[in-house]
Amino acid sequence: MILTTSDNIPGKTIIKTLGLVRGNTIRARHIGNDIMAGLRNIVGGEVVEYTKMMSESREQSIDRMVGEAEKLGANAIVAIRFTTDSMMKGAAELLAYGTAVVIE
Repeated sequence: MILTTSDNIPGKTIIKTLGLVRGNTIRARHIGNDIMAGLRNIVGGEVVEYTKMMSESREQSIDRMVGEAEKLGANAIVAIRFTTDSMMKGAAELLAYGTAVVIE
């Protein structure tokens, strides 16, 4: 499966557009991570616990999006975008979406 944020794939021809595909996950913060983040907030630096959590969320969202595309018979997804939203205090959604296509 070829994944790209661009609208086309150089050297490939889109022969069929299958439609919108998406994958999302909602993650809640963990009290242990909150404690470490609070300490980092005092001394400064990257909050690696949250960086790891968001990275895992992106991968899970991509995997779910790819699964939808495969069910449609796609071999590529173009125009991929990501968005996040706060769902409630301490929880956030990460959504990956794009257009499933067949390329040759």
